[in-house]
Amino acid sequence: MAKGTKRGPTNNCSFCGAPSRGEDSMVAGPGGVNICIACIAICNDMLGTGDKLIDKVRKSDKRAFSLKRLPVPAQIKAELDDYVIGQNHTKKVLAVAVNNHYKRVLNPIPESEVELEKSNILLIGPTGCGKTLLARTLAKILDVPLAIGDATTLTEAGYVGEDVENLLLKLLRVADGDMARTERGIIFIDEIDKIGRTHDNPSITRDVSGEGVQQGLLKLLEGTIANVPPQGGRKHPEQEYIPVDTTHILFIGGGSFEGIEKIIARRTGKKTIGFKTDAQAVDERALGDVLEMVEPEDLIEFGMIPEFVGRFPIVCIVRPLVLEEMIKILTEPKNAIVRQYQAFFKMENASLNFTEKAFHELAVKAIEKKTGARALRALIENLMLDVMYDLPSRKDPRKYVITDKMIKGDAPIVPDPPAAPAGEPTPAKSRPASAEKESA
Repeated sequence: MAKGTKRGPTNNCSFCGAPSRGEDSMVAGPGGVNICIACIAICNDMLGTGDKLIDKVRKSDKRAFSLKRLPVPAQIKAELDDYVIGQNHTKKVLAVAVNNHYKRVLNPIPESEVELEKSNILLIGPTGCGKTLLARTLAKILDVPLAIGDATTLTEAGYVGEDVENLLLKLLRVADGDMARTERGIIFIDEIDKIGRTHDNPSITRDVSGEGVQQGLLKLLEGTIANVPPQGGRKHPEQEYIPVDTTHILFIGGGSFEGIEKIIARRTGKKTIGFKTDAQAVDERALGDVLEMVEPEDLIEFGMIPEFVGRFPIVCIVRPLVLEEMIKILTEPKNAIVRQYQAFFKMENASLNFTEKAFHELAVKAIEKKTGARALRALIENLMLDVMYDLPSRKDPRKYVITDKMIKGDAPIVPDPPAAPAGEPTPAKSRPASAEKESA
């Protein structure tokens, strides 16, 4: 305790209101402010979060970055196929880009010979078509840290909201403070289309959540030494910043860019895009075909500044999902929603199956909701709610077969009747009345 500081044995804590429990349980400050020992411990924990992260970084500085293996593009695409349905062209582009990026990181070439620059990736496609899943699966395949940030929460430095450096802080925490792995990780910036300029004309007011964020991201995307606040934000000016080199961090941006198809159609001179046809599959394919024609000038007209667009040399189109792909998503991926429910049923001594018509009906309903593959999970969660509620209470073996009528709500979801043991008559085949009279 500092010299001259007085204890307040009879006063309450100014923070939690707890009464004094002795001479050493309370510390008095100027102006009659008191703080108890319990609140001091809480403050120490809060203020120590950043220090602990800094200590981890200091201990990990000597670690060398290495990959267990760097798969070739064909292997990357094959593993992506286990989790992502369709999007074959996009998966090929991603596989080549990621393989080249980590070859550049692991095998540096002297700058006197040739300078290899990194190529950040921009994914464009409607919601629920697999943008985040692609990035998450890539990080799993390569065993590198992945941080997923939302661009809608970012604001220009000095304003209320998250600073762009918070994306690096998330990656540092995912890497558990290992600086070598952090500086070779992947950052996925979701909803990146939401930071577009809100107007074309210059204004005297700042666009702190749009163009200001794009400008703040420019140096991070290109490669710089960024000072990362370990506690997030700049609310603690006394904190020690952590320098992070972003030169070898791969940035992947994802966004739906809703309405950009109209900009593309206007540029290419197409009067109709085919969105008003009767067949839904034709609509989705037409939208994908138009998005494939996207050019940098379309992104600039959408609201992205030219410098920002230039930091994403690789643009991948994640096409909308059609009916056939929706049906495959239900069962084929390793983490398919139907497989997950079948595992839950197996834990409860039951089985679950769907008919082909049921899969078709689920896919049709999901496409109508316009939220992509996310709609499939929502539909099945709602469909199986009552069954999952009763399932743990019943321990007898049961078999459920979901039909299209159950999906439509025309029939209740009930288990199939159990099969009768061999040699015993089934309830439907009871003894005739004449036989009962003869036995009487």
